[in-house]
Amino acid sequence: MRLSRRTLLSSLAGSALALGAGTGTGHAAGARGPAAPDPAARALARLLPRHTGQVTFRTPARAAGPDGFRVSGGAGRILVEGTTPAVQLTGFHWYLRHVANAHISWAGEQTTLPATLPAVPAPIERSAGVAHRFAFNDTNDGYTGPYHDWTYWERELDVLALHGYNEVLVYLGADTVYHRTFLQHGYDDAELRAWLPGPAHQPWWLLQNMSGFGGPLTQQLLDERAELAIRVVTRLRELGMSPVLPGYFGTVPPGFADRDPDARVVPQGVWGGFPRPDWLDPRTDSFARVAQTFYDVQNELLGAAPAYKMDLLHEGGTPGDVPIGDAARAVETALRTAHPGALWTILGWQNNPHREIVEAVDKTRLFIVDGLSDRFPSVTDREASWEGTPYAFGSIWNFGGHTAMGANTPDWASLYERWRTKPDSALDGIALMPEGADNNPAAFALFSDLPWTDGPLDLAEWFRQWPRYRYGADDAHAASAWDVLRRTAYGTTRADSWSEGADGLFGARPDLNALSAAYFSPHQLRYDAAEFAKALPALLAVAPALRTSTAYRYDLLDVARQILSNRSRLLLPGIRAAYEAKDTARFARLTGEWLDDMALLERVVATDRGHLLGRWLADARSWGVTAQEKDRLEYDALTLLTVWGPRAAADDGHLRDYANREWSGLVGGLYTLRWRTYFDTLTTALTTGRPPAPVDWYALEDTWVRTHPPFPTEPKGDIVKVAGEVSRALGL
Repeated sequence: MRLSRRTLLSSLAGSALALGAGTGTGHAAGARGPAAPDPAARALARLLPRHTGQVTFRTPARAAGPDGFRVSGGAGRILVEGTTPAVQLTGFHWYLRHVANAHISWAGEQTTLPATLPAVPAPIERSAGVAHRFAFNDTNDGYTGPYHDWTYWERELDVLALHGYNEVLVYLGADTVYHRTFLQHGYDDAELRAWLPGPAHQPWWLLQNMSGFGGPLTQQLLDERAELAIRVVTRLRELGMSPVLPGYFGTVPPGFADRDPDARVVPQGVWGGFPRPDWLDPRTDSFARVAQTFYDVQNELLGAAPAYKMDLLHEGGTPGDVPIGDAARAVETALRTAHPGALWTILGWQNNPHREIVEAVDKTRLFIVDGLSDRFPSVTDREASWEGTPYAFGSIWNFGGHTAMGANTPDWASLYERWRTKPDSALDGIALMPEGADNNPAAFALFSDLPWTDGPLDLAEWFRQWPRYRYGADDAHAASAWDVLRRTAYGTTRADSWSEGADGLFGARPDLNALSAAYFSPHQLRYDAAEFAKALPALLAVAPALRTSTAYRYDLLDVARQILSNRSRLLLPGIRAAYEAKDTARFARLTGEWLDDMALLERVVATDRGHLLGRWLADARSWGVTAQEKDRLEYDALTLLTVWGPRAAADDGHLRDYANREWSGLVGGLYTLRWRTYFDTLTTALTTGRPPAPVDWYALEDTWVRTHPPFPTEPKGDIVKVAGEVSRALGL
């Protein structure tokens, strides 16, 4: 449950400091209090309470070398040895999958196990091929769930540990750090709380892209988010994982130079229709003072971290007349002053990191999480690109949290090991960075296996084994379904310069020539839709005994949803042709099919709690105290998925529907309203011979965002039955 009492802040902060990672020079440096006993066993009790007593976790004396685990033991007496509690959980999950035919994921699980856990036929030993296993995109807190509580985060951290991650980007609590920092630099409480965006939009404020939208924040909300952040970083440290926290690189509130006569600020222009916050010249004494305050406040609240995430001049930021190299050295100096041993973590994306940054700073203490490893075929030599700077092989398989299935898994299998083992390789990590997490479980599991696989990963063999532990036993139909998926949605490559699947057109702002829902998404499907559709009847034929797990039901929903989504790309050209031919009968028939498919899609996604808009909105409202605050937080959460921001951001900035997703409430609500409105205007145009009446789409969307009806927060329907209807309706 989410904590609600501010009085816990000081005691929780004390726990965070006691468990700090000793990389700084502040009062938390090196201070490590007694950790909670058997953190891996405690996690297992949360995940598999019936079998906790059958597993012993042990941390051997640590020798130099990579993380690793060993699993051995007889029936009901499983011994898991590993370098950290998190690595022990990774080893246990490896045993679950490959011996016990069970699986836990962030999107469905299969944990039907015998009363006595099976023996390990032969000891299982694995070591990590890279030191850094980094999780989360900068946008994760927005697109995955800005209003999640501790119940969510506790499980999410357990699942990341099970999959082998040891570094987790934590943006929670940064709002409190900035708030407390600038209270000490001339600002009052009210103006700072108005400058901070709502939680859904905070990632882009931390990237220096925008501010204010979705606010103001209340002090209670700041306190509760800080409490949650403390719990998250404390649990990470208990498990032997490291939080990666935001560092300070110069973002300041409006009017900073008026409060500090030594300040020199550089206006940053506009991003996506939003005015960007000013940038404080890092070469100045003023910057050094603010950075010192920032790190002191952050250290007191969350403790020291081994790495800090900072992206100077992200997505169009301007240095003005400030030399980028000099700015980078000053940012590095501030970080080293506060945390001498810490890594500066930076995103490899577009022009990031600027060559001047790489050339200016200590490359041995810089670490790049590459967001383009599987995106562009022109990316071939990161050692040359970044002059030998250590980096992580990364993937961003969705943007905005799109629900599209698939990933460029052939690139992962062919590139990761080749790049890691080539002479003078600087690759020393993986970076799991979908913009929205908790989806695409096959991609999550496969990517996570890369560091723990000896030699190149065999894709065909991996996908052959996946349905066995995903559903609990070998099944010919499940194997057939996943072979289809391997060759289609999970068989795409970066040859077309995309790393994500195409989103469906049901979520697009209506246009007969629409090619994508999000402006920045692929304009065509990246695999054969007819071949992909063969997976649905195969999944429906899986043995009844294997259909009860949340893993099977999630996958069945995902495939049924994707088939309907793909169908939008087949229907729209026919609708356009009928309209252009003024064939009113055919236009009516095809638009009727379109709306019927949307209604069926709404029923598909309504069967799963994770696909409910009502849940997303209820989570947001739960953090508010007054009705006014609840409404404001709901607006913050809902705009992110729809208009994204004001008209300038939605239209001129091309951000509307950036985070479109096929969820119940969106499909049956806004998306259906838009297409029905559009088809009505076209029908009227056909019958009257006049041009179609223009629609102010932003006005319609913003009105819906502010006045929509309530949506269910609990799922409805049986996905096995509904997926069967999809199969029959489409003649599969």
